[in-house]
Amino acid sequence: MKLSKLADYAVVILVRLGQGDGVMASATLAQETGVREPTVAKILKILGAQGLVQSQRGARGGYHLDRPLDQISVARVIAAVDGPITLTGCVEGRDCDASSRCGLCGNWDPVNRAIRDALERISLADMARNGRPSAVPVRHDSMAALMPSDAI
Repeated sequence: MKLSKLADYAVVILVRLGQGDGVMASATLAQETGVREPTVAKILKILGAQGLVQSQRGARGGYHLDRPLDQISVARVIAAVDGPITLTGCVEGRDCDASSRCGLCGNWDPVNRAIRDALERISLADMARNGRPSAVPVRHDSMAALMPSDAI
């Protein structure tokens, strides 16, 4: 799984918005994050439609977070920008072209859930702390479900 550039930039932009005072213009966000202004504008439009930021019009217009950084998960940002977090085409009951031949349909579900759950537990406030989440517990029971029984 590789994070899209837009999702990566969205995290950077949201963290910067959360660290700022009040409303920030897209040009200011572009300058302070190093992300090109057209890309910042595109991301802010997506994030606004998904309820993560609000826009303010006028001479002092710009964008601000809809909620604090500690209430926004990395998973929420990825889903807002890229859509549902899925590792394969056949996750969570979806059909894929090879389902009749591969025999693994549904077996990726626990892997997908573990990754999505881990991303849900990391907030943008955690990301703002120099990329060091304060406490992201690893649920060993969920990891055990991913391993063959003879490996435990």
